[in-house]
Amino acid sequence: MESIEEIARDLRKNIYKIAHFAGGGHMGAAFSIADIISVLYFDNVLKYDASNPKWEARDKFILSKGHACYALYAALAKAGYFPEEELWKVGKPASKFGGHPKMQDVPGVEASTGALGHGLSFAIGIAYANKTTLNDSHVYVAMGDGECQEGSIWEGALSAPTLELDNLTVVVDHNKLQAMDNLENIVRMEPFADKWEAFGWDVITIDGHNHVEIRNALLHREKSKPTLIIANTIKGKGVSFMENIPIWHYRMPNAQELPILMKELGLTEEDLKKGKV
Repeated sequence: MESIEEIARDLRKNIYKIAHFAGGGHMGAAFSIADIISVLYFDNVLKYDASNPKWEARDKFILSKGHACYALYAALAKAGYFPEEELWKVGKPASKFGGHPKMQDVPGVEASTGALGHGLSFAIGIAYANKTTLNDSHVYVAMGDGECQEGSIWEGALSAPTLELDNLTVVVDHNKLQAMDNLENIVRMEPFADKWEAFGWDVITIDGHNHVEIRNALLHREKSKPTLIIANTIKGKGVSFMENIPIWHYRMPNAQELPILMKELGLTEEDLKKGKV
């Protein structure tokens, strides 16, 4: 049986392979949340049935930072929602897999996201509906910290505690970078945890690459309060020259960088020949 560490490594390999065959993608953001996604799907946290994606009793995961969808696609394939070969068709003509996830088209995708700031409100609607219908399913959301500059996020931040949505867990991927620069150089967010606590959330701060901390936080529940997990992460985690460098928001490695990436991720030349369409 694979360990969570091995699963996270495999997801990072496939994140790069998706980008390789697609010709591009937001790898830095996807690498950032690979550990969180691994724990969520493969460490007995998220309740799902890959053979029945519309199972009514399932938990739901909303990837609000939709540009990191390569991590989600890799996890869904590993979980058995669709064959791994579909990953190598991302962005190709006739493929249902794009640079942002689309519900209905891709099994296991619960929301069409990519216009940042929408995922939280979408999830709040689902969580509130579950409350009113006595459905005990849980709703999980992953958001970017740069995304939290959107006004709609703060409307949701006010609403969820008012509705006492203790069936809602939000993870902020706090890698402190956004597309063009460091987070604090664009819009100052600190004190970040205090803001959410003041709005009535149960706030937990963790190392977003520590699998034990991630699992404990995802399973934490506080009666009548939604949970906000601030996961301190490294954008580009797993590839040394990508880590904490803003230009890797969307960029492919050059001929000099590629061998370093392959060695650090454990990829072979053969891996990058498979799946061509």
